[in-house]
Amino acid sequence: MPSIILVIIGINIVYVSLFTLRVILVIKGFKVLASILSMGEVFVYLMGLTIVLDNLDKPLNIAAYCFGWGLGVYIGSKIESYLALGYTVLEVIVDSVDFNLPDKIREEGYGVTSWLADGKDGKRLAMKVLTKRNNEQKLRKQVLTFAPKAFMISYEPTHFDGGFLLKRINSNHIKRVM
Repeated sequence: MPSIILVIIGINIVYVSLFTLRVILVIKGFKVLASILSMGEVFVYLMGLTIVLDNLDKPLNIAAYCFGWGLGVYIGSKIESYLALGYTVLEVIVDSVDFNLPDKIREEGYGVTSWLADGKDGKRLAMKVLTKRNNEQKLRKQVLTFAPKAFMISYEPTHFDGGFLLKRINSNHIKRVM
């Protein structure tokens, strides 16, 4: 009895984790990788379906199914966070109009677009920085070392053309091809 509960939980953890990752990969534009992952997902689903359906006759098994599903969503989202796929845009607003700040961030290897903005209490320096998602926390810490009171917002772009990052990606690709 306890072993079937663990099997039901395990099947759902694996299946729903793969399902969650596949959906996130599709949303982020990794369609080929999502397609490959979906083959493993459907394999686990079909192999486990018979086991799960044959054992949903007891309330404890149904609870195990629900628990495994929830845990699978959690684990799948944690895996995606660890992978940190894609890019993020960090918008930074500081109450100083120190025009050296964008250069300091550029020296760290980031592309920065900056402009002077008007805030409630006066002039502000506004910046946009595009970076890989796995570098976002590092970038946030670096900005805070330069401007401890910085206001920051991040979001994930869905498409972008041109600019600092694409030039770097394309030049690295050309170097690898040669």
